[in-house]
Amino acid sequence: MALRTSAALILFLLVCVGNLLCYAYIPKIINGRPTGGFLKGFLFHRQLPHSIQDPVTNELWFDQKLDHFDPSDTRTWKQRYFINKSYFKPGGPIFLMIGGEGTADPIWMSTGDWVENAKKYNAFCIQVEHRFYGKSHPTEDMSTENLKYLSSMQALADLANFRQNISPQFGFTKNKWISFGGSYPGALSAWFRLKYPQLVDGAVASSAPVNAVLNFKDYLRVVTESLATFGGPECNTAISQATEAIEQLLKTPAGRNLLKTNFNLCQEIDISNTLDISNLFSSFSGNFEGVVQYNRDNREFEHVKGTNITITTLCNIMTNKNYGPPIDRYARVNQLMLKTQEEECLDFSYKEMIKDLRETSWNSSAAEGGRQWIYQTCTEFGYFQTSDFPKQPFGHYYPLSISGQICMDLFGKKFNLNLTSAGIQWTNANYGALHLSGSRIILPNGSIDPWHALGVLSDISKDVKAVYINGTAHCANMYPAAASDPLALVLARQEISEFVGKWLL
Repeated sequence: MALRTSAALILFLLVCVGNLLCYAYIPKIINGRPTGGFLKGFLFHRQLPHSIQDPVTNELWFDQKLDHFDPSDTRTWKQRYFINKSYFKPGGPIFLMIGGEGTADPIWMSTGDWVENAKKYNAFCIQVEHRFYGKSHPTEDMSTENLKYLSSMQALADLANFRQNISPQFGFTKNKWISFGGSYPGALSAWFRLKYPQLVDGAVASSAPVNAVLNFKDYLRVVTESLATFGGPECNTAISQATEAIEQLLKTPAGRNLLKTNFNLCQEIDISNTLDISNLFSSFSGNFEGVVQYNRDNREFEHVKGTNITITTLCNIMTNKNYGPPIDRYARVNQLMLKTQEEECLDFSYKEMIKDLRETSWNSSAAEGGRQWIYQTCTEFGYFQTSDFPKQPFGHYYPLSISGQICMDLFGKKFNLNLTSAGIQWTNANYGALHLSGSRIILPNGSIDPWHALGVLSDISKDVKAVYINGTAHCANMYPAAASDPLALVLARQEISEFVGKWLL
């Protein structure tokens, strides 16, 4: 069965309910979120290593309120969480890993930099899954009516309620709490400390996009800059030349047939279908965007496909004249990504994408997280990665209007760009955007990561610190250390650990 791509970016396989490997017309990256969530990249079905199937990480369940802001609503649901008490000593701190827009993965209960800090500071580790993701289902389905209970404010209140009620159960009295998170959960970590400072004593907020924006055109700006940094300016030049060649071939039936063959497309190109054409160009740029976002992150332990493919890999192809003209090299990159993801062809039908993302059942492919994350971007954050940045090589075929169209087609006509803009305005007013107040918050960001454009890159105060890590990508500081890590990353991890230690004094 052929897989399909979307207007958001490119195709993916996803893990479905019941651990079945499913095929669906859902994008590999939706508004910057890869399948499985930000920390997993392109995730495929896998079995957990035996060491992870340990009693200390077995899933547990907490009775959570459905609506924290309506006292008359007494409905509850089961929220999943994991614990690891292997490193804990009496009086030690509680480390809270905040779940995000994907399934909470127990592999993180014994792996990653936060675990090294847990060993160092004798911490009790807890990971809480985000409402509406993974197995944490607050409602019977994902209908638009039910998704009104999906918001960052409800998620933060979940954490507060969990924190208050779980402490007596485990005998936590005067223990200090430190929250951790990466990407959207990184923002939640910072906001948890901001909104509930009496419940959490410090926050590590990695790659946190705390500044909500409607048109995230700087995403492609950073991608372009990162390609130039690691591949040289000739890499972007070759991509631009390939894009121009594609534009020329689209003008004739013979040219479109050639594109279908060379890029292994799943269907004929209908030049009058602008939404499909948008998806096509989005898919081509997506081949590079996902690689840039996770360039050389130490993600192998998550069993992610394609971790060996780096910016250098792609740019070496794009600049190798032995592979023919730039368009042939561009096609070679596309074939590499199809092969890596075990995809038969590249499908770019907008209609089919919307059809699959409209599914509301927890047993549907959309339940992997794509539908829920789009809802959050349409109502709270924007984060719409568009082709509107002028000096990028991928063409200008997926403007802001496409993102607005997706929101309306999935959730209804009222979910237009005006609604999104109002949601963004409230989000930034509520949390402070790039002007976070509060204290004991540290915000690491990588220079290669496109998301750093929405993060805090310089100290706000002596207690709200930025760590800008040159040469690293998305959430790099969270992954296990490797001998090949650049010095800047090694020093950043040390700095983060030192701050956590100070907070625990």
